[in-house]
Formats: sequence, structure tokens, C-alpha cells
Amino acid sequence: MSGTSTQPPETSKSGLNGFEETVKDFWVSRPRRPKQGRKAAGVAAAIGNRYGIDPVLVRVALVAATVFGGIGIALYVVGWLLFADEHDEVSPIEGLIGRGRSSMNPALTVVLACSLFFVVPWSFAGNWFDGGGFFGFGLLMLALYLLHRSRGQFNRPAVPPAPGHDAGFTMTDGGTTVSSSTDAPPQWDPLGAAPFAWDLPDPNPAPVLHEPAAPPVPRRRSSAVSKATFAVALVAAGVMTALGISGVPWFDPAHIIGVTLGVLGIGMVAGSLTGGGRGLIGLAVPLSIAGVALTAVPFQAVGGGVGSINATPRAAGEVLPVYEQTAGDIDLDLTDLPSGTPVTTIVRTTLGSSTVIVPEDADVQVTCASSVGDIECLGRSHSGLGNAPITVTDLGRDGAGGPKYDLDVTTSTGSVEVRRG
Repeated sequence: MSGTSTQPPETSKSGLNGFEETVKDFWVSRPRRPKQGRKAAGVAAAIGNRYGIDPVLVRVALVAATVFGGIGIALYVVGWLLFADEHDEVSPIEGLIGRGRSSMNPALTVVLACSLFFVVPWSFAGNWFDGGGFFGFGLLMLALYLLHRSRGQFNRPAVPPAPGHDAGFTMTDGGTTVSSSTDAPPQWDPLGAAPFAWDLPDPNPAPVLHEPAAPPVPRRRSSAVSKATFAVALVAAGVMTALGISGVPWFDPAHIIGVTLGVLGIGMVAGSLTGGGRGLIGLAVPLSIAGVALTAVPFQAVGGGVGSINATPRAAGEVLPVYEQTAGDIDLDLTDLPSGTPVTTIVRTTLGSSTVIVPEDADVQVTCASSVGDIECLGRSHSGLGNAPITVTDLGRDGAGGPKYDLDVTTSTGSVEVRRG
């Protein structure tokens, strides 16, 4: 019938009997991207509006999944392609294959679809948090499944009518157009009193049926989920930190933050189902920022303490295999060693500068690295953020024949300098 919109059938909680039926119902009544409240393409706002949760929770979950594994970007693009605009008949990918009308430019749809061939493999590639892409994908899919199981009966979107469809018909006869439509009475009345113009009461009026109002979305109430999640995250972070300090290799800062964010993510998902969890955002956001910093600046697990180290060994036995400091400068002068003494040592610090001075006649093999800062390595230099390590083989002015020096000089944030003295 003209002027009506089709709407998926109402579904109750008890009507979804299994996984397959839930997935099918989700596809039929999947979210629609709104014009109002969107930040980019409206994917997070669509999910929030569809299930009556705060879109900020969805955005935080996608950002966390992007930082720890990268899958958040891929899922956002998939949502962009599969969720129709609120004023469109079908989604962009369905519009591309001719299933209906979509307002998205077909060229943009093709570009987004092709980008998945690069984004998805990158998301599941190895990264600092092993399995982060798979973990984030599984967690977000589980959250969406539980949301639809518990709130899928609310806010079911109506599909806009297809333009140009009319129940009537037109035909032309001898230059006169005759129209038949179920929406309007005929315009020609040979008797001057068309029955359609008579205003007579209906002897048997049809009963007025009132459609039941859609059940209101339950308001979010205060919940103990946030407090319980915060407590579990705090205990987990404390235990992992203690294990890291005791020397267990896996529990470095990156892994501790990743697991803590995972706990918070589970809490926010559970809170969205029970009407809470928003308070966890204030903790998840700074942890996500710290995770970005750890990803951009690969801090190494460096022992030692805080302060400066100034070392000038005068015998081979005084040269330590490792000079390391958590925060502070390291200055190592090797020019007072006896002639012909070979040296193999590592100089590394997390926050601070490292300087090594080698004799003029030494045959030096050295690797210099600084993630953030300046590198001066026997005539080769680099500076900035995300510097690649510099490896130099320098035999000195006298050529080969001097003592062998094998050095590794590294800092996460600070300057690195290796020079002859």
C-alpha cells in the first residue's frame, strides 16, 4: 500500500530461542546510522540508539579495541558498510549490488570495502599484546550478541518506503489521461454529484484500533557493576605489578595495562546491560592513552635505579657486562683501559641520556637506539620520534688491528651518543 513503511516484526526476549535465531533477528533489525549525534559515520550512535545505551560506551570500546589489536577500525568500517542510513532503504553494500536505494556514493562504498583487505590482516597481525585483535573481536561480538538478546525488542527501526511506488495506475486514451488511485477520488462527475462528495454517515463504522505503544526502554539505574569491576581491575593490576617486580617476564607495563583494560571492557559491557558502567570510562580513557604511549614508544624492561652513572674503568675486569638505569644519565668512558683490551658491554636506560667514549684505535661494532630523542653514533645521526636503530662498524683512523669493541647503547626517551676520545 502506498505511503506505508514496513517494519520488522516485534520480537520479545523469549522469542529468540538460540544463537542462529538471534543472529537472523539482528540482521533483520540491525541498527540504522542517525543523522543527529554522530561523530563520524554514526556507527556508535546507531548501536547506542538501537539498544538504549550511551554511545560513549560504544566509542570507548571501539577505541580500546583499536589501540589493543586494531580490530576496532575494521569493525567500524564493517558497521559503516552494513548499517543503513536512517533515511535509506538499504545499507551501502546492499545499495552497491542493487538491492535498494542508499545515499552513499558507490565509489566511497568500493573504497571502504577494499580497505578491509588491508585493515583486517593488520588487525590480526602480531602486536605488543599477543592475540589482541582476536581478543577484541571476540569481546565486541559477545557484547553485541548479549545486547541483542536482552534489548533487541526495543527501538526496532522502520524501513523507509521506496520512492515512486503507488498503488494506482495511469493510462492514456485519445489524449485524455485517466488515473486510478486508491488515495484520491475521481475528478470527473457526469451527474454533478459524485458519490465521493456525499457526506453520509457509515451505518456500520469500523472500530478504531489503537496500536499498542512500544514498550519504553528501561532507564539506566545505578548499579554495583562499576564498583565491582573497579575492584577486580585494581586487584588484577596489583597482582600483575607484583609479579612483574618479582621478575616474571610476561608482566610488563604493556601487558598489565592491556589486561586491566580488558577487565574494564567486560565491566562496561555488563554495566550497559544492567544500566551502569559509565563511571568506568574515566579510568579506561587514561589507560588507553597510556597504551598508545607504550605502543608508540616501546619502553624496555630496564632494571637499575634512579640517578646518574659515571663510570671510567681502568682494567678489563672493571667493565660491567651491562650498565642500566631506570631514570638518569649514563656516562661511560673507556679511554683509560689498557691498550689492546677488548670490550663487550650493554648500556641502556629508560628515561635519560647515554654517552660512551671509545679509544681512537678501537675497532668498534655498535648499535645505537633511541625511540624519542637524538642519536649521534660515530658520525651517523638521527633525531625525532620512532627512530630506527643505527648500526655502525668503525675501524678508526688507523684501520683494522685495534681492540674489538662490541657495544649496544639504548635509551627509550633521551639522547644517545657514541664518540671517540
